Amino acid sequence: MYNRQAWKHVFKLDPAKTLTDDQLDQICESGTDAIIVGGTDNVTLDGVLDLMSQVRRYTVPCVLEVSTLQAVTPGFDFYDIPMVLNSQDKKWMMDVQHQAIKEFGHMLNWDELVTEGYVIMNPDAKAYKLTNCYLPNESDVIAYAQMAEYMFRLPVFYLEYSGMYGDIELVKQVRHVLKQTQFVYGGGITTVEQAKEMAQYADTIVVGNSLYEQFAEAIKTVAAVKEK
Repeated sequence: MYNRQAWKHVFKLDPAKTLTDDQLDQICESGTDAIIVGGTDNVTLDGVLDLMSQVRRYTVPCVLEVSTLQAVTPGFDFYDIPMVLNSQDKKWMMDVQHQAIKEFGHMLNWDELVTEGYVIMNPDAKAYKLTNCYLPNESDVIAYAQMAEYMFRLPVFYLEYSGMYGDIELVKQVRHVLKQTQFVYGGGITTVEQAKEMAQYADTIVVGNSLYEQFAEAIKTVAAVKEK
């Protein structure tokens, strides 16, 4: 079993977007600790299966971030289950997860299931709108991080800026309050400098959108974090 706590850098691939075979080869051979397959729009079973089959040719761990039940399939090393803490709709904290367990609980290996306390910080992000979030202030975010660790005992707290580079001072504050829960940061990392900055405080950084916009720079973020 992989030690997720040791992951420093992760690439996130969107099954609704396209990469060349050469790009995918570079991503999987880059030294990143894992590949997450996940997205918000147009996530289909065919798209997930196609991407998984390509990534599975390599030794890098492969994770499905579950955003729709219709795209869940066996074959991944882990299944990340987001619980959107700043959603204003209980559905995204408990009900969709409940439905998933009802449907797939009989076939789950519970060791592969990882629950993430998600806080989405970009009001323009599709995921923010889909899950009916509100924009939390600093004290709200700190309280969510504390809830994730001390109330819900979640293995992961994920601060997601979803395409927008985040507030480094807030990231520092979150770092101070999390002791056991793994702190994952994602959003807007497009340069080596940004990767290094966030990796100082987050246990794991996620690089996603920049793979489709500034590929060469995105690949460099692996070495930047691993050198730390």
